[in-house]
Amino acid sequence: MTQKASTLFAPNRRRALYGLAATLVVGAAPARAADFAEFIEGLWPSAQAAGVSRATFDAAVSGLAPEPGVLSKPKAQAEFTISIPAYLASTVTNSRVARGQSTAAALAGPLGRATARHGVPGEIIVAILGVESNFGVATGGADVLAVLATLAWKGHRAETFIGEFVDALVMLEKGYATRGQLRGSWAGAMGQPQFMPSAYLKFAEADDGAGAPDIWRSHADAVASIANFLAKSGWVAGLPAVVEIRLPDGFDYAAFDLDLARWRALGVARADGGALPASGAASLYLPAGASGPAFLITDNFEVIRQYNTSDAYAMSVAVLAERIAGRDIPLASWPRVAPLSTADVKAMQQLLIQKGYYQGTIDGKLGRTSRNAIHAFQLAEGIQPADGFATKAVLAQLRR
Repeated sequence: MTQKASTLFAPNRRRALYGLAATLVVGAAPARAADFAEFIEGLWPSAQAAGVSRATFDAAVSGLAPEPGVLSKPKAQAEFTISIPAYLASTVTNSRVARGQSTAAALAGPLGRATARHGVPGEIIVAILGVESNFGVATGGADVLAVLATLAWKGHRAETFIGEFVDALVMLEKGYATRGQLRGSWAGAMGQPQFMPSAYLKFAEADDGAGAPDIWRSHADAVASIANFLAKSGWVAGLPAVVEIRLPDGFDYAAFDLDLARWRALGVARADGGALPASGAASLYLPAGASGPAFLITDNFEVIRQYNTSDAYAMSVAVLAERIAGRDIPLASWPRVAPLSTADVKAMQQLLIQKGYYQGTIDGKLGRTSRNAIHAFQLAEGIQPADGFATKAVLAQLRR
């Protein structure tokens, strides 16, 4: 699996997720010295304030050199820049489903314990393991300390990566990992769950409850850690993240966010003929517009987005999990979809701001805030179906 910045707490994430990170930096970040070694030495006060000894600091940074290649990695992540049908086609493959099912069988014990402790279904845990590290196989070989130091030194989110660098030193100080274990992706994410150091400190969990969680070599600890992350992020036991639905004839698309009881009253039904969840709130999600499959996404979809805020990522995890569990989804076929370019999405967001519909960031990424803004614009303009789907036609209408 190609290492990417789509791992937990990795840099190009649109989130408040960094608010979850256990950043341990104290005081102002050091000025960016032109010299790498000088910059690293300038991190010592922050490390010391976090409880790192001078001996640990010196041993960790001895011989540390910048990794300039990480600065040239693409800033645009696939899960934000291609259509969801295309993204799902590349991530939810028959071979990955089969591998997920065999992994779930092999890890039945740890998965059962994780579900019992945290209420997270085993198929969701396995799906995240599959998307993040190809079921624990592709965990990355980059020197995490060098990557984080380089990104702190020359990257665009210095304070975030200084915090992650210090957290990695804390891991060494506390004996949670050896220097040699700090290997991971070019974004600094580590192990089978692809945790950043701050995430390790906050969420890593040993399956047996003893010792430092080994997210690099232990499948059981990786399973426990993923479940713990999701649980602490608000997972609601017994609630599906995604439900494929059929909309009734004449549906007017006036509302996207309703209680499940209200969705039932409007004639919305599960595509597979089953019953909708008994309670909770859900949002209508039409990732390919009104002509494609329709879904209700719940609070647990938003929990998955705490792992990666991309809707495409959350859909891939949810759909992969459903298929690992033997449930065919989606039943409806995907239409051919031409995604907007990043420049077009930014232009759309800017126009939506000007017209008072959008209050988010102009980042070229289509998420829930952008969808809701498009939906409001469509309703105001009498555009039907008001499906919240970003198209060239919507952009043209905004420009008129």
